[in-house]
Order: sequence, then C-alpha cells, then structure tokens
Amino acid sequence: MLRRSLQLALGRDVLGRGLGTHRGGSTLDWNGKMSEIKKKIQSFLPGGAWTQLHDTSYLPPEHSDVVIVGGGVMGLSVAYWLKRLEKPRGAIRVLVVERDHTYSQASTVLSVGGIRQQFSVPENIQLSLFSFDFLRNINEYLAVVDDPPLDIQFNPSGYLLLASEKGAAVLESNVRVQRQEGAKVCLMSPEQLRNKFPWINPEGVALASYGMEHEGWFDPWSLLQGLRRKAQSMGVLFCQGEVTRFVSSSSHVETPSGEEVTLKRVHEVHVKIDHSLEYQPVECAIVINAAGAWSGQIAELAGVGKGPPGTLQGTKLPVEPRKRYVYLWNCPQGPGLETPFVIDASGAYFRREGLGNNYLGGCSPTEEEEPDPENLEVDHEFFQDKVWPPLAQRVPAFESLKVRSAWAGYYDYNTFDQNGVVGPHPLVVNMYFATGFSGHGLQQAPAVGRAVAEMVLHGNFQTINLRPFLFNRFHLGEKVQEHNII
Repeated sequence: MLRRSLQLALGRDVLGRGLGTHRGGSTLDWNGKMSEIKKKIQSFLPGGAWTQLHDTSYLPPEHSDVVIVGGGVMGLSVAYWLKRLEKPRGAIRVLVVERDHTYSQASTVLSVGGIRQQFSVPENIQLSLFSFDFLRNINEYLAVVDDPPLDIQFNPSGYLLLASEKGAAVLESNVRVQRQEGAKVCLMSPEQLRNKFPWINPEGVALASYGMEHEGWFDPWSLLQGLRRKAQSMGVLFCQGEVTRFVSSSSHVETPSGEEVTLKRVHEVHVKIDHSLEYQPVECAIVINAAGAWSGQIAELAGVGKGPPGTLQGTKLPVEPRKRYVYLWNCPQGPGLETPFVIDASGAYFRREGLGNNYLGGCSPTEEEEPDPENLEVDHEFFQDKVWPPLAQRVPAFESLKVRSAWAGYYDYNTFDQNGVVGPHPLVVNMYFATGFSGHGLQQAPAVGRAVAEMVLHGNFQTINLRPFLFNRFHLGEKVQEHNII
C-alpha cells in the first residue's frame, strides 16, 4: 500500500511540480507589479526619476522560479542545464545560494579531480561516460563569447585498480559490467602488470583492471569556474548567504489503503545574508538541494525526516559530512609521466601531480577511524600509519618520499549505500536532490545536473534513467550496491 502511495507521489505530472509560484504569477508578472509600485511611489515624491531608498544590490531577488541551495560544481551544473534546456530562452529565473563565496571549504576544489568508468553499478558508469564526453568537449558546452577557452588540464592517464585474491572475482565481475556499458577496460595479470608498470611491486595482487580511455584527472577549480562563468552569462543569479528557513504549506492525501500522507510544498526560502543580521525571503516554485555535505541539514529545514520512525515521513536524508585527507609528496625516483591513477587493494590511492615528481594520495578510514568533521585539520599520523605503508609496499620508490603539504575536505557521505540521491522528494513535492555521492560527485556532476534539470522540466529522466537513485529507496530499504567506492 505504501509503495502505491510512493508511486502516486512520484507520478504526479509536471504541472503538479510546475514552475509557477503559489501566487500563480510569472517573473514577468512580478517585475510588472514592481514597476507599477515604483511609479506610484514616485508620484508622491518630489523631484525626478525613481531612486532606491537604500542599496539592496547584495540581496537575493524577492522571487525566483528555482532556488538552488549550494553553489559547488553540482549546484552549478543543475543551474547550467536548467538554462540550457529551458524553452523558450529566458523562461526560468534561477538563483544559486552559496554561503562560502571563496569555496575554501568546498568539496569540489579540495578533491583530487579524478574521473573513471570503473564502477560496478551501470548507472554510475553511464554517468561518468556522459561526464567524460562533457569534459572532452567542454568548450562546446561552456564557451562564453569574448572569454578565453576553458582549459581544465585534463590528464588522460587512466585508472589502475588492484585486487587481492579475495577481491579478484568481484573485480572481474565489475569489468564485465563496465564493458557492457561501453567502457574500455582491460584485465591484467600480475605479470602483465609488472611488464607495463615496472615500478609496481605486484606482490599480493591477483588481478588488476586498467581503464584504457575516458579516465584520468582534471583541475576541479577550472571546471567550477567554467560552470559559474557560463551560468552567469546565461542569466543565472548568485547570492552569498545561508538558507535558514523554508516556508511551506501542507495538504493531506489519503492513499487507497486508507493511510494518510502529508504533502508539503515550499513557497519561500529565507536567505540570511553573510556577515549581517538581515535575511531575504525568496518566493520560489522549485528548490534544489545541492548543499553537499550539509544537504541533510537543509532537508531537515524543509521537514524531511520529521515524522514517526519507520514511515516515509520519518525517513531522513542520510547524508552527512565525512572528512577525508589528501597528502602531497615528492619522490624524485617515483613513477613517471605514464603513471595512472592507482587504487591499491588496501584502499590507498595516488596519482601524479604536475611534472615535478609530485604525487597526491590518501586513503579512506574505516568506520572506527572516522575523524571528527567539525574542522578541516589534517592528521599527519594517519599518513604515517595508514597511507604510506601500503603505498611504499606497492611502489618501493615511495620508501624515500617526502610529504610537502596536506589538506582535508568533505565527502557528502551517504550512510545508506554511498551512492547519489537524485530527483524529487516524494512528500516535499517541489524539493529535488543532487547530493550524497560520497566522493564521486565531482566527476558525475555534468550528468547529474542534466538529470535533475530533465526531472524538473519534463517530469522524468530522459538521458540516463536514475530511478534507482531516488529518495524512496531509503524508506523501502533498497540499497544501490556499489563495490568501487574509494
């Protein structure tokens, strides 16, 4: 019975989730009303033309068809695709709200910038294949008139995944799925591994998989700036501030089984202005939750998860911040320019950084080792104890490495199944998600942005079917089991 109610909630037509506000007006209507109000005020004032009584240019607009919470690469991708796919041009007013305009703590710019097709879930493979095509042809998508071409410094050196005897069967099965989805990945024996990459010690490796094309790494900051620049040129509005409240209305629907379900619709987003006590209510029709590691908190503000345990209404968005360390080291005798992005069977990983024998790497901690996410301080002992030993065993030259610097960033970690949450909430009917990718959001952002825009504009996924990533799976207990989470 509840499954039927979920289907009903998801099956509402596009008009049910449409871009009209609860007052029924459009952006043009709104601007027209404001113009009339200004003229009336002017008629009562001495002197000439209308002038604002005080500067409000730093405030967000009072109305936007779509409000995107989070201005990282995921939120920017959604904004870009909404404007690219809108018909007619200029039909949708889009506002992006980002609290950290420096992006100093953004997951996007603190990542290592990898992109791969070596996943085990078909949808993840499809997302990355689409995103690679986007990156390869990036100036066809993100070029701005009179601006220089965008260079994301893509390095097509591929990914190399190593498996022990215990993990070999899973690796082989994953490669079979990858090939079915069109990814070009080869399997390598320990002997083949040594011949192709003589700097690797293959001891303990039973099987390896190597991405022969469409894999590598790029500069995350360049992609973020390119998306932001293009979105601005398309008319997307930006605001530095923090979303602190949603104003919504509720209605009660009875399912065929007699169970009562409460549906909510957000009408206003309250944005607190940075370094100020002021806030601006923004009337809207659609809210996109692309707040990354903090998207769980944003969902709670909208009432997600506030209901009896075990019910859909009581199901929370299971996304929280998890801190991950990235270390930069130098090793004069280290692997050369042909070095792929290596993921060891231990979970430790590394790649080259530039031309000067520098390398980036790290390792995800176990559940018991999870660091406190309250700050971005780096634990250097974690490198000494957990990262360096397996890497030095795998690459003997790393015995003499010297760590130059390190930083920490956040994963938007989905504690349920470590996969993305994409599409509408079944009860907060005009809130859509683009979050929870647990470390692979950057590489999949171009595809996810399009998927969310398609759902908003057309009511369904059109390019890639991402129904397995809908919110409902948390309540139904249907995990999307991805074996290649790093």
